[in-house]
Amino acid sequence: MKDRILELRKILDEHNHNYYVLSQPTISDREFDALLEELIELEKKHPELYDPNSPSQRVGGDLLDGFQSFPHQYPMLSLSNSYSFEEVREFDERLKKLVEIPFEYVCELKYDGVAVSLTYKNGQLFRALTRGDGTKGDDITQNVRTINTVPLKLKGNYPAEFEIRGEIFMPKASFIKLNEERKANGEDLYANARNTASGTIKQLNSKEVAKRNLDCYLYHVIGKDLPFDNHYDNLMAAQSWGFHIPDPNKNMILKTNDFAEIESFMSYWEANKHQLAFEIDGLVFKANAYTIQKLAGSTAKSPRWAIAYKFETEQAITRLEKITFQVGRTGAITPVANLVPVSLAGTTVKRASLHNADQIAKLDIREGDFVMVEKGGEIIPKIVDVDLSQRDSNTVPFEYITQCPECNTELVRVEGEAMHYCPNDKSCPPQIKGKLEHFISRKAMDIDGLGAETVELLYDKGLIQDAADIYHLKYEELIALDRMADKSVRNLLKRVEDSKQIPFERVLFAIGIRHVGETVAKKLASVYKNISRLSEASYDELVEVDEIGPKIAATVCFFFQQEENLLLVKRLQEAGLQMEVIETTPSSDKLAGQIFVVSGVFSQFSRDELKKMITSNGGKVASSISSKTSFVVAGENMGPSKLEKANKLGVAIIGEEDFLNRLND
Repeated sequence: MKDRILELRKILDEHNHNYYVLSQPTISDREFDALLEELIELEKKHPELYDPNSPSQRVGGDLLDGFQSFPHQYPMLSLSNSYSFEEVREFDERLKKLVEIPFEYVCELKYDGVAVSLTYKNGQLFRALTRGDGTKGDDITQNVRTINTVPLKLKGNYPAEFEIRGEIFMPKASFIKLNEERKANGEDLYANARNTASGTIKQLNSKEVAKRNLDCYLYHVIGKDLPFDNHYDNLMAAQSWGFHIPDPNKNMILKTNDFAEIESFMSYWEANKHQLAFEIDGLVFKANAYTIQKLAGSTAKSPRWAIAYKFETEQAITRLEKITFQVGRTGAITPVANLVPVSLAGTTVKRASLHNADQIAKLDIREGDFVMVEKGGEIIPKIVDVDLSQRDSNTVPFEYITQCPECNTELVRVEGEAMHYCPNDKSCPPQIKGKLEHFISRKAMDIDGLGAETVELLYDKGLIQDAADIYHLKYEELIALDRMADKSVRNLLKRVEDSKQIPFERVLFAIGIRHVGETVAKKLASVYKNISRLSEASYDELVEVDEIGPKIAATVCFFFQQEENLLLVKRLQEAGLQMEVIETTPSSDKLAGQIFVVSGVFSQFSRDELKKMITSNGGKVASSISSKTSFVVAGENMGPSKLEKANKLGVAIIGEEDFLNRLND
């Protein structure tokens, strides 16, 4: 079995490299999945052959407790920026005066993502760190292992130890798909691919990271025993070791000693950047030879031998035809500029955000104006200026609405806040639908089958007016609706029933109290234990809770002072939803005095079920390993950092069967 496992790992590594790095797959997806499934099954049966760099580890695994920080062996400096061809020319002149000998440049793309430094030891990925403050960064190794273009094992003749640096990013197609899924789930859309990649790589759940389809280009090799004395050749060597590097054949990297070619490189990518499958926000020019880099040296913040050229934020002028307003689930009113369609950053722009009344007043934006629209990676562009020279003399200052565009209720504006709000949260249609979509979303009650369109249909048909109505839906009502077949109705009703087991903290988040997000809901649930105690908490009591500030405390108090909200909570409770934290008393003391850490994926029980077994038998569960830990219960995909720490501290590692035997003895 060991030989077959090793063989499968080698085969899958090769196919993975062919598909993701070379874009030349040699087998079908189905064949690849069959090989991967075989490997996963064999590794389950032989946990003693665990390898953190196995292809099976790319699917994500253990839930992290947090990120450790480690120092960079070599500082990660930032590049100085330039914004014009003249500034790049001045950089070239400064560098030539500084080193006084001829040299070559390497021209590269500046990826709009998150910088990462990867350390390899003996051909295996050892550690991945963020830039951090440049001297130390966060350990994101477990998340980076899920990125298919990052090799876990190298091939060829590589140095025993080195670092390679690059940029993690989210391809445009992955970003669009993610936002389409969030829209279908009634969730807020992410603003841009760069921030989404940054947030994704710092998630504590590597399984979620694996779903986001991040990518990575590597562009800088650093170490003591590199094969060549220059940047370009070492990068080409890294390609032969299995790394995803910029492709010279696609003009993504260029080596030259002719400044005219640098100018051509700049012109080409200014015109063609939108043809790429990912975002770039500029270009990078660096001296190729390490001797030149050493002669030039660095300042405290950036090397003198390299510079970044930043593209200008793209702008276009078009006519603002009309200002309309959207109502969010919290009642927030957002003004939107409807524009004469204009091409900008490779897309056709028809709408732009106006943010709030203050922004409109500050720019004196009027309907009919010619406005400057800017797009710097955002989904919805923004208006940054008005061309007064083209303003019609008959236009009048825009008057911000005073009533809700949906229900005509008088708008309010809370002191200190920029937004106007519709206070009619009981019967304003967009607010009701928005609250329902939030309630059923994946991170809340996770009722699959109730997307935004179905919610709107049920609301328009008068079948649901609030969240509690969802639990009174009947088969006969649903089957009579358009696009609802027998199977889909039964599946929907089952998901509704299953949602009654969702824990209290997520129910609290789902209810939709203003300013109470996932983290705040967890904190309130852990402190107050049930909805009754929380509803009776005073403002002074709430602000004493860690992480609960005055704004949150005020909105929680206000929510539970409203009779309609108390009635909704009561109806949800009567429907069978979890309105308290379930804490079990120990059924035995078999594990008394013992501290366990549970890590990985198990075949017979979930991690939560194993944790309940431990606590119900007198043991304690810890989230991180320390010298006080008695045992680590390890399943498939145990976190490599936990494995390393357990071995370092000499903590016993037992499997699922060993734990059950220990419990049954």
